Amino acid sequence: MTEQIRTGTGLIHLYTGDGKGKTTTGMGLCVRAAGYGYKVLIYQFMKNNSTSERSAMKYIPGITFIDGLEQEKFSFLLTPEEKAQRRDFYNRQLQKVTQIARDEEYDVLFLDEAVYAVSAGLLDEDLLIGFLESKPDRLEVILTGQNPGQRLCEICDYHSRICKVKHPFDHDQPARKGIER
Repeated sequence: MTEQIRTGTGLIHLYTGDGKGKTTTGMGLCVRAAGYGYKVLIYQFMKNNSTSERSAMKYIPGITFIDGLEQEKFSFLLTPEEKAQRRDFYNRQLQKVTQIARDEEYDVLFLDEAVYAVSAGLLDEDLLIGFLESKPDRLEVILTGQNPGQRLCEICDYHSRICKVKHPFDHDQPARKGIER
């Protein structure tokens, strides 16, 4: 693995693993940045527009969410046709969101579950890597998800793995509003 040291002020954060807390970690960094006065842009792949964190954070000055789909399904429930449609939609959304981040000079961009979307075949990894390689120098980027490819691991500046040791889901406890969703 090649070590890459970025000379700009905006670095790339990668939060991965099978443990709970990747999105929560990214959202916490977004709140911290907004508290400092930074402009923060957030897009959530694989999630609808009514997540609990979104409900609370929309009131924080400096934080902007870009809408996705109103209804989402787990990737393993998508038909081949739905997967193709979702891939096209997510590729267009990535282009849209990253262009907004550039044009409106955001300081932080959080692409929640982008890594999962790539590993599920619903987002083009080359498109994501291309953006990361050419992103504005000052832009801090946060990525979350499971099973990152080697290229993502190499291009990031921070990589934290959140490892599940124990989770109520393993004992058939469904996700609870306000805690897991």
